[in-house]
Amino acid sequence: MTTAILLVLLGLAGLTLGGELLVRGAVGIAQRMGLSQLFTGLVIVGSATSMPEMVTSIEAALAGSPGIAWGNIIGSNVANTLLILGAAALVAPIVLTGTGKRDAVVALVATCLIWLIAFQGLASPWIGAALLALLTVYIIWRYRHPRAGEGDDEEEPETPPLLWPAIGLFVAGVAILVFGGQMLVTGAIDIARFAGLSETVIGLTIVAVGTSLPELAASVAAALRGKSAMAIGNVVGSNIYNLLLIGGVTMTIAPLAIPPELNDLEWPLVALSAVMMVVLCSYARKIERWFGGLLLAAFVAFNVMLFV
Repeated sequence: MTTAILLVLLGLAGLTLGGELLVRGAVGIAQRMGLSQLFTGLVIVGSATSMPEMVTSIEAALAGSPGIAWGNIIGSNVANTLLILGAAALVAPIVLTGTGKRDAVVALVATCLIWLIAFQGLASPWIGAALLALLTVYIIWRYRHPRAGEGDDEEEPETPPLLWPAIGLFVAGVAILVFGGQMLVTGAIDIARFAGLSETVIGLTIVAVGTSLPELAASVAAALRGKSAMAIGNVVGSNIYNLLLIGGVTMTIAPLAIPPELNDLEWPLVALSAVMMVVLCSYARKIERWFGGLLLAAFVAFNVMLFV
């Protein structure tokens, strides 16, 4: 048990460090390319901070633990919407003004699509390939329409970093993430067996929160700097990548059915949180601190329900 806990802690540390290096490298590359803040948050930072989830879910799927793999994907989306967005709003109210509305709709559609796949008990590499194709279409669309008529923060002039150091940080982050993900999955499986908990619960809680640490750091840092578009874009973009990229890759290389026990509580909660994001991005002017506190309280309640 001690060894398993140590592996989890080392894995979380590796994911945190690797995610930080990955985000810094990704943002540096984006700035060098002259991409907008909203596009950077949605696509560059969103995909970069989703790498811990992808590495962990792939490792779990290959290890024959679909509960950890898909529990991590679903739990990370819950953590993004409730924990990360709530924490960012507590740090500083997040100004919306239409930011991320269309992307929130994409996240909702992706949620409903994969929930349907889970409900039907479908599993095939072709399904994974289709999810990856949908993600490719989304990235192309966002690149060609980076703002899509939506708001963006006032960006202060910054000196773009050098390209090669940014690429070096990106590559180093990926390497550290791979090792961290392997240790986290190994430790999580051992803890689940020792404590008598299902692998799905471990994936929804310990693994999901651990792999969401890069998103938490990125969104809180963006909120502190007054970059609301990047903060909200990171959350919505990461949700999309968790579903289409990580879900697609996991289903492609390890086509196992999504655990049916997730249909009772977890998928409805993910869908409800996706609807909430659409409503917030469409009609709310900002996410106040009190609402951020409510989101955090809901996240705590969700985790208590899982363990109880």
